[in-house]
Amino acid sequence: MKPRTRQLRLVLVVAAVLLLGGGSLGYVLHARQREAPAAQAHADASFTLARPGLYFRDTATGRVARQPGGKVPRVAGGPSCERFYAAGDRALCLRKLPGVPARTQALVLDRQLNEIRKVTLAGIPNRARVSASGQLLSWTTFATGDSYATSAFSTRTGILDLRTGSLVKSVEEIPLTIDGARYHSPDVNYWGVNFARDDNRFYATVSSKGSTYLVEGDLRKWSAKALRKNVECPSLSPDNTRIAFKKKVSDDPKAPWRLYVLNLADLREHPLAETRSVDDQAAWLDDSTIGYALPGEDGRKSDIWSAPADGTGSPRLTVPGGSSPASVR
Repeated sequence: MKPRTRQLRLVLVVAAVLLLGGGSLGYVLHARQREAPAAQAHADASFTLARPGLYFRDTATGRVARQPGGKVPRVAGGPSCERFYAAGDRALCLRKLPGVPARTQALVLDRQLNEIRKVTLAGIPNRARVSASGQLLSWTTFATGDSYATSAFSTRTGILDLRTGSLVKSVEEIPLTIDGARYHSPDVNYWGVNFARDDNRFYATVSSKGSTYLVEGDLRKWSAKALRKNVECPSLSPDNTRIAFKKKVSDDPKAPWRLYVLNLADLREHPLAETRSVDDQAAWLDDSTIGYALPGEDGRKSDIWSAPADGTGSPRLTVPGGSSPASVR
């Protein structure tokens, strides 16, 4: 064999080895990259829901943190989530999975933030709620679009009952009544489910043909009825007498909403002192205070603000660099 032929073959062999090695390395790195979000989802061993405080998503790290109160600094170390909520003995963490099409992983966690159930969903994480008992959980994802400010979106909302293990993948299947008559339309969307203390009644937003409604649902009867128009992202007060919600007050897509509180006894409403447009499902921090997220200041992605539920006072910056507030006692 000629020296030049030997050299050529040697070069080809080396190139093949490097190519295969590079492919294997690329596969390993890709696999690790796909596994990374799952690894980051776990909380530090010392971080649990055992201590009372305001839990929230730290927007700088994407992980859940705790604000003990007063001037005590926040405590970090929770799981990585795009949306988070906790109540009773359970927490719900929504995480966006890598890849196309968009998928969401709903992680059900116990008080020590150990995973007890996992559900994979279609779409982008959007809303998360847990009943006061911790037995019912609900989530909403954007199946199409990523904002309620336009009509070009579609949502998927599910409910998980930990008492029975039953999973409702889409609330759109529930029989709906509007103005006393059964309602049918292919464009019906639900979002922002919020549970009452009886673990049966729930409130949510339903939209169809350009209108939004507050609906009251009954899990045992598997039915829902519209109570009134122009109510989005309801949040039931701890005493179950009022609902905080965002109301459309403008056709300006940059500032369409304002936060209101609705009295369920007579369906009378009043605005909060917060006049900025809030695109969030507000959370009751206690029976008299409402927390919500707004675009952050000083380069932060999001800040948590709070305001009195009776409409008095002024908004207060509660957690700089936070979102998804949940008051845990």
